Amino acid sequence: MWIQIIGHLLAGCIGLSLGLLGGGGSVLALPILVYVMGIPAKSAIPMTLVIVGTVSLIGTIPHWRKGNVNLQKAGIFGSATMLGAFLGAKLANLSFITETVQLLLFAAIMLIAAMLMIRKGSSFPKKEETNQYPPPACKYCWLWLPTEGLGIGILTGLVGVGGGFAIVPALVLLGKTPIKEAIGTSLLIITLNSVAGFLGYLGTVSLNWGLMATFTCVAAVGTFVGAYLSQYIQAQQLQKGFGYFLIAVATFIFIQR
Repeated sequence: MWIQIIGHLLAGCIGLSLGLLGGGGSVLALPILVYVMGIPAKSAIPMTLVIVGTVSLIGTIPHWRKGNVNLQKAGIFGSATMLGAFLGAKLANLSFITETVQLLLFAAIMLIAAMLMIRKGSSFPKKEETNQYPPPACKYCWLWLPTEGLGIGILTGLVGVGGGFAIVPALVLLGKTPIKEAIGTSLLIITLNSVAGFLGYLGTVSLNWGLMATFTCVAAVGTFVGAYLSQYIQAQQLQKGFGYFLIAVATFIFIQR
């Protein structure tokens, strides 16, 4: 009983991180399901995709209303990431892709995401800044979007990460997208990734539908709470601490494996 309560409180933190920081939900969902709720990694990954995909879709709505979702770029990038996510899910069913391999790969990605968060959190950009990334390095950089999208999608399917930490910089640097538009578009792409990855797992692993539904609902509530609190709390001040927290969780996963 207490495990269920603790797990669902932590599920609220998934949404809270998305609402406050615009990311970080997927890197919390999988460890909570595996190490708190006791769900096998093979089942926890597609469950994570449903939770993160649904919460990201909810998070897309306010960005859509503000005109910060670029459907054309979501189509170009998203089609590649969806293909990659579906392929990644199918790769996960191969005999040599064990739960240990998936969790170690997930921990490595978590470390990368943590370092990016710490780096951004240390810079403390001014509130009026609209772009945290340098301008594109080449005229036709957008041609690389599908290639990078395919790689991000494969990781999504393999380990259940949303990939927002890589999608947003790719849209800005390669797609010449303003940062606010990149964040909104990224949430839509994460939703598309999650759908494709989940379809790749469907019918191959057992799923706890009830737990998935309650986790999704609690995480969605956390998103709204985080969005409200973001009016009073500077996200940059939280990113560095959250990054160190992710390093601790990644280290725990490496030790456990």
